[in-house]
Parts: sequence; C-alpha cells; structure tokens
Amino acid sequence: MYILGISCYYHDASAALLKDGIIVAAAAEERFTRKKHDVSFPINAINYCLKNQNISINDIDYVSFYEKPFLKLERVLSQHLEMFPLSFKTFITSIPSWINEKLRLIKTVRKRLEYKKDILFIEHHMAHAAGSFLISPFKKAAIVTIDGVGEWTTTAYGIGNENKIHLTKEIKFPSSLGLMYSTITAYLGFKVNNSEYKVMGLSPYGLMDKEKNQYYNKLRKVIDVKDDGSYRLDMSYFVYHFADRMPSKKLCRLLGGPVRKPELELTQRHKDIAAALQMVYEEVLFKILNHVYKETKCENIVLAGGCGLNSVANGKILKNTPFKHFWAQPDPGDGGTSIGAACYVYNTILGNKRSFVLEGAFLGPRFSTESIKRFLYKNNIQHSEFKDEKEMIEKTAKLIYNNKMIGWFQGRMEWGPRALGSRSILANPCNPKAKELLNSKVKHREKFRPFAPVLCEDDALKYFDCDKPIPEPTGFMLMIYPIKEEWHNKIPSVTHIDGSGRLQTIRKKQNSLYYDLIKEFGKLSGIPILINTSFNIRGEPIVCTPFDAYKCMMGTGIDYLIIDKFLIKRGENQKDMWNSEKYAKD
Repeated sequence: MYILGISCYYHDASAALLKDGIIVAAAAEERFTRKKHDVSFPINAINYCLKNQNISINDIDYVSFYEKPFLKLERVLSQHLEMFPLSFKTFITSIPSWINEKLRLIKTVRKRLEYKKDILFIEHHMAHAAGSFLISPFKKAAIVTIDGVGEWTTTAYGIGNENKIHLTKEIKFPSSLGLMYSTITAYLGFKVNNSEYKVMGLSPYGLMDKEKNQYYNKLRKVIDVKDDGSYRLDMSYFVYHFADRMPSKKLCRLLGGPVRKPELELTQRHKDIAAALQMVYEEVLFKILNHVYKETKCENIVLAGGCGLNSVANGKILKNTPFKHFWAQPDPGDGGTSIGAACYVYNTILGNKRSFVLEGAFLGPRFSTESIKRFLYKNNIQHSEFKDEKEMIEKTAKLIYNNKMIGWFQGRMEWGPRALGSRSILANPCNPKAKELLNSKVKHREKFRPFAPVLCEDDALKYFDCDKPIPEPTGFMLMIYPIKEEWHNKIPSVTHIDGSGRLQTIRKKQNSLYYDLIKEFGKLSGIPILINTSFNIRGEPIVCTPFDAYKCMMGTGIDYLIIDKFLIKRGENQKDMWNSEKYAKD
C-alpha cells in the first residue's frame, strides 16, 4: 500500500511517501525549485517520491493533505469579519489565493497528478502530532504541538498510544505562542517564518536574567500565563489578526522604539529583547510540559509544530520537567506535516499497526556515481577520483585539519531544515578563525550566528553536559547543550557566546562514512568534532543536485567539493556557474 502525504500553500511545501507504513521518500519542494520556503503545490517533490519507488500515481492508494482548508477558511473569514473594516486590505489581498489554490486542492490533485482515488484531509495539529509520534520510538507518549496557527488551533496537547492519538486540550487563534515569537522576530528586523532561529541564536548575547532584563517584564505584559501553561495574548499589542504586518504601534512603544530595519546594526537593546523573548517562551513551554506530565503521567514526551525547532529550549526540557525521554522528528514544522498526514491515514484511520521508527533523516534524492561522473565530464569540470573510501576519508580529514572548507555531498539528501552529513559544509572547529571565515566568505550571513558541532554519539558525554541517555533528536540537530568548560578554548568556532553548542550526534549505523570521517579527524586533531553547517548560502535552500553543489562552491569560498568519490579543487575550475544555461544539469 502506498500513501502520499502533501503539505503546501502556506510555507515549506513538501511531499512524503509511505510504503506499507514505512517512509521511503520525503522532500521539501524548495530543494527542487530553489525557492526558499516554497509554498507552491509540491509537484517536484511528489515526482521525486514516485520516481524513488519507480511507480506511477496510479499505484497510490490514498493522498492525504495536512490540514482542512474549509475549516481554515472559516477561521480566516471569522477574523476578518470581527476586525472589519481594519481587516479590509488583507482580506482583499488574501482571498485570491483561497479561490485559486487553497480551496481547489482536490481539483489540483486530480488535474496535475491525474489522480482518481481518495483524497483525505487531516487537521493541521493532528498532522503535526502524527508526524512526530507515529514515527517515534515510543509506544506511548505525551504529545505537545505548538506553532503559529493551523485551522484554529495554535497549541494542543494529548497522548499517543500505539496507533491512536487523542489531542485533549487546545488553545485557539488569535492567542499563539508561535505568532508572538514571530512578531518579535519581525520587530527585530528579521523575516517571519524564516528567521525565528536567528532570534534564538541572538538571545545569548542579551541579558538572560529575568530580574536584570527590563524587556522580560515588558513582554510578560502581553501574555497572561496560568500555572497549567494555558495562556492568552493581550491582542491590543498585536495586529497580525487583521493587518499585513505583525508588530503594532503599541508594542513598539512598549519595547522603546520602531521596528528595526534589516540593514541597521543590532544594538544591545535588540539583543536583550531577543533574550527576553526566549525566556518568556521557555517559561510558558515548561509550564505546559509540567502540566501535561501531571495529566498524562507518561515519561515520554513528543514535541511537534514549528516551535519544536527551538533547540535552545529543547535542550532544557528533560532538566526542567519530570519527563525522562524526549523525541521530535527532523522537521517538526509545517514541512514535516506531509509525513504526519500520510502516517495518520495508514496507522490511525486505516488502523494498521506501527512498524516503523525514523532513525535517520536521509529520505531525499540520491545521485549515482555514474550520474555524477556524467555531470563532471559533460561540463569539463576538472576532478580527481579517490581509489577507495579509506583514501577519501583520510584525505578529507587532512584537508579539514589544514583549515580547508569542504563541501560534502554524499548519499541521500536530508529531510528537514538541517544539514546532517549528506549536504554539509565541513570545517575545523579548533580553528578560531573558522567561524568568521564561514560567515563572511561562504555563508554570507550575520556575524553573531553560531555554527554547530558534530561528533560521534559515543564521544558526546566527554565534551557536552547533555542528558543521559543522549536523546535521539540530537541526531537531527534539535538540541542545544552546554559545552564543558575545559573545551571552550579548544573548539572556539562551535562554542557559542554562552558556552553552548547545537549538538549533532552520529551513530555508526546512521551514517558510517560521516562517522568514520569524524573519527579520522579526531586522530589528527585529538578532538573528534567537526563544524557542520548547511551546504548553501544565505537566502537559498540546501543544495540538492550535483549542479547545485558545484554552483554553490563556485559562488563562495569553499576550498574543495567532495561529491560521491570525486574531489574538485577550487581554482581548477574557472567557469561562470551563474550563467547556468551553459551547463548540463544531469
């Protein structure tokens, strides 16, 4: 049985394919179109999923969509009517997309895919919950979902047991912890639904002290939080429910100034506001989780929704709640709901027992050695070929040890927003200049942004003050932990200003090539840790194809590209990759 899950028309469109309950392929549309956070119907991702199994659309038994459009339209119409005439402008601009796309999903699927069987619709937060719990290692777990908004729900909790999920309590729009975080993201001059993680990364530069940070008490004025974690926003400070912007004039007055323009310097005030926001978010989150534990008496917690990407808070969950085990999928946000929509149909609606646990995130396209070789030869790209895997690992480790920046393109592309060792840029964490070089010459991004350390799971406790046993989501780069103080000066380029690091752990069975490379680097440096950052530049999705990888290399300061078993050295290829029509894309 094949089930196709689809997510689109808001942000991070994606598709996922289940075969007899096992996820065999999944990818975000942005990786194919090269439009970051692409919202469009994920035709390319769907075609990839079908190609992966060498099947046609006629082999699909069910198509499942990640929300209920008519229920969502009910909420949209309700909020516009309630706020009319203030909402007139946004109402007029938003209606065409509903008429042309969102309410025509069935027609679109029938026409573009030529699909004639059943199309099922799953409520948004149920798709979030299913997309994490049903592929988790837990037979039973408490579930919490937090995001901006689905149809009406913004926060929910409940319990999953075997193949059943019951969400028992919810908070509805317009009160939304996710939209509060996004509003402050916009106030600080960053892009909503794209840069909330930048605010999280900025927060340690501010005062992380509730008594000393004046903006903490100011932000607490806009949200009423009860002991059980239920909350309500004071909507006089927000305009997202009727305007085409997020921060209100009243919120700007509260925070002491206008919205920051992106080109202006980040001041200490901005950093303190980011810190205050993170503290408020964590306070509400931990109250919710502690209440959910009391209600469920379950030691396992599954977190889903876009807020599940807040790795700073995730790393504190087990220390600040009674839960013993934590899990989230590699893409807990809207992109991950295509998996949830498919799994909910197979396991819950159809009643099939669970037989799959997601242990790795490598669900995207793979390019064969022969196809990569054709690409290199067609485009006259000078390269050398490693004689075997051992030589590749030894050579790559030595290059990194000598402070070269490596584009690493191997195997199947990762699922989710993090590069996890298939489409990564690798560098030496012991080099104090590596962070600056990566930010300025490769990533072209803000100087305050940290880089993540990757190490083998069996070495993690030596370098990090992390939970025991080490939670599996560290394999998806979803948890930040303190780096032990004795290592701060030895791995400066992955040690954030507060002494933490966004930990990624690797197990041999997950990715043996990546595991062996880290160990080999450890033999040379004495520290088996690498810098791992996503293989892209700011504003672009992570690379997908060999063409994407080579183009990214030629547009940045990456020294070497190691793609499958081939080595490409910068300087030996002077072609203008920006004129992409000249190149065969394989």
